[in-house]
Amino acid sequence: MTLPTAKIILAQPRGFCAGVIRAIDIVDKALDAVGKPVFVRHEIVHNRHVVETLRAKGAVFVEELDEVPEGEVAVFSAHGVGREVEAEAQDRNLSVLDATCPLVRKVHFQGRRYVKQGRNLVLIGHAGHPEVVGTLGQIDGKVWLAGTVEDVDALDLPLDAPIAYVTQTTLSVDDTRDIIAALQARFSDVIGPDVKDICYATQNRQTAVRDLARVADMLLVVGAPNSSNSNRLREIGEEEGLPSYLIEDGEGLDPAWLDGVSRIGLTAGASAPEKLVQGVIAAIQQHMDATVETLDGIEETIEFRLPPELRRLSAAHPQPPVHTEA
Repeated sequence: MTLPTAKIILAQPRGFCAGVIRAIDIVDKALDAVGKPVFVRHEIVHNRHVVETLRAKGAVFVEELDEVPEGEVAVFSAHGVGREVEAEAQDRNLSVLDATCPLVRKVHFQGRRYVKQGRNLVLIGHAGHPEVVGTLGQIDGKVWLAGTVEDVDALDLPLDAPIAYVTQTTLSVDDTRDIIAALQARFSDVIGPDVKDICYATQNRQTAVRDLARVADMLLVVGAPNSSNSNRLREIGEEEGLPSYLIEDGEGLDPAWLDGVSRIGLTAGASAPEKLVQGVIAAIQQHMDATVETLDGIEETIEFRLPPELRRLSAAHPQPPVHTEA
């Protein structure tokens, strides 16, 4: 039987960002330094495959720190944690490795600075998201959460109150534009971070999907159901008029999606490894004679340093020499 022909067009950039790479490296290197187990509070990033790979190496994922024995190594996820979690880790004598994305940490610093200036802080983000929970727990004083324009309308603040806003990093300029505009329209004194302070990875991946939508008939986004940035990529595809689907891996492909399609756009959320993208390509090629090309886009070169605590941990747990046969 002759398979229908198609072209798979890959977004550029896609998949892992520097913050995710750093977080996974921290767990990997901690396991190398101390052996197993290494305890990780919450999913290190929102991807089941990443979590299962690290679990197989000896990482133990817990919901709360009281599940970690005293004195053990504990890693905080890339989403960040509140100060009460940091204090609990110190009280329980845990060796902490903080995998919080540096761009998330930057939001914490910005928020504290605005509060110290006497401004009413508005956090633009999704209620209950781990990053939002962590950010709220890092800032002293009242923080108002706004996820929609309607939330701005409901803020119980005087119209001349000094306002500052910060944003969840998995939201792009496009995601926050309407909410920021609503703040500026309602209040007379509003400041916030420069556009360049928005997470580069979120912005780049969303821009790449919009570019992909111009040349594709449908969109597949590789990512976890609980990944905020992956879900947003699928939503952007729909906004651009494409049938758009979020799948965890090649096994999630529904062959019916391919009917009548000749140009398949394919991208991945910031916490999805490239091997899952390749698995989706292989799954498509079981049903279609599909070639692969990559769309022109931004080449990301940003790297984040590993925490100095990791070096100290390695020094405190020297590994025995490896003996080889002469």
